[in-house]
Amino acid sequence: MTLQTPILRLARPDDRAALEALVERSVRDLGRGYYTPAQIESSLKYIFGIDGTLIADGTYFVVELAGQPAGCGGWSYRRTLFGGDQFSDRSPAPLDPALDAAKIRAFFVDPAFARRGIGRMLMQASEQAARAAGFRVLELMATLPGVPLYQALGFTATGALDQPVPDGTVVPFVPMRKALM
Repeated sequence: MTLQTPILRLARPDDRAALEALVERSVRDLGRGYYTPAQIESSLKYIFGIDGTLIADGTYFVVELAGQPAGCGGWSYRRTLFGGDQFSDRSPAPLDPALDAAKIRAFFVDPAFARRGIGRMLMQASEQAARAAGFRVLELMATLPGVPLYQALGFTATGALDQPVPDGTVVPFVPMRKALM
């Protein structure tokens, strides 16, 4: 067996189809046991997906292994806290680094590469970029399977959110925050 070196790079518009497929695999596999089948299907239809604004802003990363995306995630200086392009609760308004928390966004890891440091690599890049942009606090909306990773990375839960979607399904999330040192 040969060890593959993960490569971190910015996401490009032509990555979109591969990343959407990665998101679907991640949500279906890693969400099992945390979400019901109905919640998984509804979240894929109404919430989870790629946010093209992050790609256009140059704040969304991809980790590749052997030329294939193993994970994706990033940060944002805009008000939208979570959800792909199809999610209705979005705002492109910019944040003020002196007053607002940067948003950690759309972290998904291919189940074949889960628990191998891909999420940590994405978070490190996102934290460094947000810090360089002047932000001192991060916030995110964690999926239930993501909570343990984010806690291990120093985030603290600030509550709970039951997000209703148009088909009547409710999808639970955990808002979390972290001060940058």
